Amino acid sequence: MKTIIVIGGSKGIGNAIVLSLLSSHKVINISRSTPKLSHDNLTHYHCDVINDQLPDITTVDGLIYCPGSINLKPISRLSIEDFKNDFEINVLGAVKTIKKYLPVLKNGVNPSIVLFSTVAAKLGMPFHASVATSKSAIEGLTKSLGAELAPTIRVNAIAPTVTDTELAAKLLRNERMISNITERHPLKKYLQPQEVADMALFLLSEKATSISGQIFKMDCGIVSFKI
Repeated sequence: MKTIIVIGGSKGIGNAIVLSLLSSHKVINISRSTPKLSHDNLTHYHCDVINDQLPDITTVDGLIYCPGSINLKPISRLSIEDFKNDFEINVLGAVKTIKKYLPVLKNGVNPSIVLFSTVAAKLGMPFHASVATSKSAIEGLTKSLGAELAPTIRVNAIAPTVTDTELAAKLLRNERMISNITERHPLKKYLQPQEVADMALFLLSEKATSISGQIFKMDCGIVSFKI
């Protein structure tokens, strides 16, 4: 049974990933809040990844870094601190985590790292300057580490469009906004957390052993199509 570390698995996409893994993996969740479930295969560490020391873990086969931010403001209202905070959450937290667990990951069974970008790193969208900057760095990190760590550790990223999570609640807060978001996507839908979790599990699995350094757009067509 493989051991997977999930950073930020108490809510949203991270929680969907944890729930999907539990039946067949040992899951170590590291987050500031405790998941609202218990399971024999689940170990939780209460930890602020940015400010706290990460726990020592001796066996790791996969690492998923889920924390993110949706800080949508016009550039005139984005402070330098906004950019710093978003970069710290999205990028430096991932780097800190990877550096911490890289030695044990190298000894894992077909080890893999999964990170998260956003469609806004590919599609110019107003008010996304800070988050798009941070997530673009994640895409560069994915490709660089994929090359550096080959053939031992695979590194991939998922770039979702709007996903029905607490983080995106402001974008889906009423029927009009839900309708607008739906209509903007050529597939006339937005994502559910489980869809993204399924992609993360695939990238961790033995079915993806030939895939590394890739950014997977889960965009419901918004980046790929012009219809």
